[in-house]
Amino acid sequence: MGAPGDYVPSPTSWVRSQVETIEATGTTDSVHIQGRPVVLMTMRGARSGAVRKVPVMRIERDGAWAAVASQGGRPQHPRWYYNLKAHPEIDLQVGTETFRVRARELGADERAQWWPVCVAAFPPYADYQDKTDRVIPVFALERY
Repeated sequence: MGAPGDYVPSPTSWVRSQVETIEATGTTDSVHIQGRPVVLMTMRGARSGAVRKVPVMRIERDGAWAAVASQGGRPQHPRWYYNLKAHPEIDLQVGTETFRVRARELGADERAQWWPVCVAAFPPYADYQDKTDRVIPVFALERY
């Protein structure tokens, strides 16, 4: 995705550090979020067009992955939410494998099916949903 040099590291130190570790080791298995495995999304910035990289919780079901835009239950979506909406075709790294996926925000019915899977993978999501008035978006990340 993009030409070398297009990548702009995250201003958030833990995100930047995790991306650096994944790149140095060649695997997402080298990092975790609160003891849970992650995948790495590589996408275009909604406004800048720059390459952005974000590790998110590893949640898989029936050959697809989920990305939960929880932002820890804050009232606003994470920045990457807008990136996926603007540029849904992204690279996803799972372990040492990287492949193209299309991000699709789930409607209410599909989200209801995925939400228990998301909470099972990372129980704090339930608390995050309770903390906020917004419905936390869930994206399906599907190979194409």
